[in-house]
Parts: sequence; C-alpha cells; structure tokens
Amino acid sequence: MAVLKVIEVLANSEKSWEDATKKAVKHAGKSLKNIRSVYVQEQSARVNDNEVVDFRVNVKITFEVD
Repeated sequence: MAVLKVIEVLANSEKSWEDATKKAVKHAGKSLKNIRSVYVQEQSARVNDNEVVDFRVNVKITFEVD
C-alpha cells in the first residue's frame, strides 16, 4: 500500500499559467521524490498598465512517501 502526501505550492511565470505550474513541479522535485500528480487549485495574474505581467498558480502536489 502506498502512502501519499499533498503539499501546497505557489509559483509564478511571466509566460503563462502552464509555465508557472511546470516551474512549481520542477522546483518541488528538487527536494521531493515520486511526485505523482499536480492539481491547479487557483490561477491569478498581476496587471500593470493594463497589461498582464505575471501569471500565478496555487497548486497541490501529491507525492509518495517512502
């Protein structure tokens, strides 16, 4: 039987929400093993002078505990 744990991570990107999600998983992967899934819980964007300048995601990352 596998034991899974979920953590919440915030990440941002100047490109897209997809890129912010990839950055969150990549960064979490530096200290976590066996990442199983990522769930995008929330998306937002920062606006400056009527232009979107930053995409932000709040994700839940699920990984297997040894």
